[in-house]
Amino acid sequence: MNIAEDIRTILTFYRTLGFERLPLKFSSKFEVQSSKAKEDEHSGANPSIVTRCSSEDKKAAIEELRREIGDCDRCRLSEGRKNIVFGEGNPDARLMFIGEAPGREEDIQARPFVGDAGKLLTRLIEKMGLSREEVYIGNIVKCRPPQNRDPEEDEMATCSVFIDRQIRIISPKIIVSLGRISSQTLMSTKVPISKLRGRFFEYKDIPVMPTFHPAYLLRNPKDKWLVWEDVQKVMERLKESGEQI
Repeated sequence: MNIAEDIRTILTFYRTLGFERLPLKFSSKFEVQSSKAKEDEHSGANPSIVTRCSSEDKKAAIEELRREIGDCDRCRLSEGRKNIVFGEGNPDARLMFIGEAPGREEDIQARPFVGDAGKLLTRLIEKMGLSREEVYIGNIVKCRPPQNRDPEEDEMATCSVFIDRQIRIISPKIIVSLGRISSQTLMSTKVPISKLRGRFFEYKDIPVMPTFHPAYLLRNPKDKWLVWEDVQKVMERLKESGEQI
């Protein structure tokens, strides 16, 4: 790896953590030329900066992002919310689920997907052979829209930078986008979820599987098998990449 590549790698890493300028000193735990990196370099591999970031570093970066968001009033959704629903789970998760916005129960508990739709999502995760603690769950916006209306374009534009930062820090192997708004936002498209679901797309080099939102399945239980079909493709992709379910 030459000097220019070293510099680019360092800049990418600090941008991922949300720094707008480089700190004066690099912490040794963020050392680019770690022994693992050197081994990869000699083997001809092209390691990403995330592979040099430990689980502890990712956890610290996620916590720093939460502090940066603070008691957010960046958009009008802050006016009616009770709590910010930041997201939760394993900062080093292989699999990340992204919905659209918190609902009533989520707003009360400050946790994502804890209402009826959340219970359905939890059962789906467990059916995949995982637990909520092993994955990461978040939303496009972090405050409940009034009467659970759809988030508006300017609200999503303001807030989606934070889910983008979470994605960059966690760097999951696969993202499952839940529902129309999440999928269309990540894919930058207006294609209906019925046409997006079941096929892999990419969000900044990370495979994304769009599928129906659990709230939709509560109203249309006959389509649960379609979601199960989608997550089976996710499990197969994880196995192909060497990840064990």
